Amino acid sequence: MARSDPRNSTQYWWDRHLSGLSLMCADFTTHEYPQHTHDALVIAVTEQGGSVVRSRGELQDATPATLFVFNPEEPHGGWMGRSERWQYRSLYLTRTALDHVAEGLGIESVPYFTRNTFPDRDLIQAFHAMHLALEKDRDAFRERELLIGGFGRLFQRHGSGRNRIAPVPRDRLLFERVRERMRAEYALDLRLEDLAAGVGLTTFQLIGLFKRTVGLAPHAYLTQVRLGVACRHLRHAQAPADVASAVGFYDQSALNRHFKRCYGITPLQFARAAA
Repeated sequence: MARSDPRNSTQYWWDRHLSGLSLMCADFTTHEYPQHTHDALVIAVTEQGGSVVRSRGELQDATPATLFVFNPEEPHGGWMGRSERWQYRSLYLTRTALDHVAEGLGIESVPYFTRNTFPDRDLIQAFHAMHLALEKDRDAFRERELLIGGFGRLFQRHGSGRNRIAPVPRDRLLFERVRERMRAEYALDLRLEDLAAGVGLTTFQLIGLFKRTVGLAPHAYLTQVRLGVACRHLRHAQAPADVASAVGFYDQSALNRHFKRCYGITPLQFARAAA
């Protein structure tokens, strides 16, 4: 859809685990978007510079201080304006992905947005971090957590309509039940939706329950469980690659990344020290 000098622009598209979700990373020094639509909900975060966007008969500035949201089939266009560069990241959710998000939030359908721009610093940071994580990770559990958590906050704050997202329960017993399942099935391909359904919660409610109870999101808590078991394996001189598979990490690089982030050393360094 873009008209630009190919020597002065780059665009990267890729799809994620969730059907109907695509990501784009763009870097323009000259471009023009004619009026166009997408069959997807579009969320865009500017990293550097900006552009002028036309939507609903108005001109608005796309800057790092603004989150842009376009409803499916909503016409919009844009051009560089006074900016010499525009770097941005965007997410595209078709109806399939939106239905999945609505199910995770416990609502019938996602709300319509009566505005296109939101100067909401917290949400800008959340969606930027989400995009970076989805670009680099291959962890479907964390992908669902980021999507449901981020979109839940967006819909609660700025979505129209009467779809109410039910509040997070305070029942410690529910958390204990999920925690015990995590400790028993840490090596399996756990799904966030299954953990939530097992205690009668929506995915969004489960995320809130963990944050309220232990101050960690479910993925972070599951990672700690897996790392704890990994340490026990490494103390018995098991190879890091075998340990990664045994405790549920995607591969050895995922184990290395989480292990070093948490403990400051690699699994191999830990194993040598334990020996």
